[in-house]
Amino acid sequence: MRQRYQTTMFTPAVQAVQSRYGSRDTYARAAAAPEDAAASGVEAGLGPQEAAFLAEQDGFFLASVSQSGWPYVQFRGGPKGFLRVLDPLTIGWADFRGNRQYISVGNVAADPRVSLIVLDHARQARIKLIGRMSVAEAADAPELAARLAVPGYRARVERAVTVKVEAFDWNCPQHITPRFTREEIAAAAAPLHQRIAELEAELAALKAA
Repeated sequence: MRQRYQTTMFTPAVQAVQSRYGSRDTYARAAAAPEDAAASGVEAGLGPQEAAFLAEQDGFFLASVSQSGWPYVQFRGGPKGFLRVLDPLTIGWADFRGNRQYISVGNVAADPRVSLIVLDHARQARIKLIGRMSVAEAADAPELAARLAVPGYRARVERAVTVKVEAFDWNCPQHITPRFTREEIAAAAAPLHQRIAELEAELAALKAA
């Protein structure tokens, strides 16, 4: 699927720019080399590595194209794990109620093609996916909506969204600034807090003696 991503995204205009800046030969050789599907799993779609990565994220950027030809990008967020790999060629998520502009939903009604960038700032990793997005009202697809629901998360699920993945590519990790969530910071600091508590208890015992 990595080769398919490049075949789809490296249009003649993109290839011309790559040639101008000296990267075209490298990408051309990579495209000509046969992929080892057995080793990488890319031809079969999303594999365990991709599924595990996506399950750890709490947000992503979604791009669609409007009928006026302008691209639209929005951030979709939720609890960690709300983005699901339903099968090797399908991802999905529960569409929670937001500001009610419905721009992405309207865009894909006319053109289902979308692009996603999923970032892990803490690990400095990212994956890009392209595919065709489908939207179903939760009331019209109760089984799918239930499968995508996030137990315990207090948000209204308006729609169930799925994307048939056409291709994906792991992107260069350069220039991703490390950032950490409160939960990640708390987990990293927990041993320090425990050690401080132990030392304070020892100090209190010494003072009492």
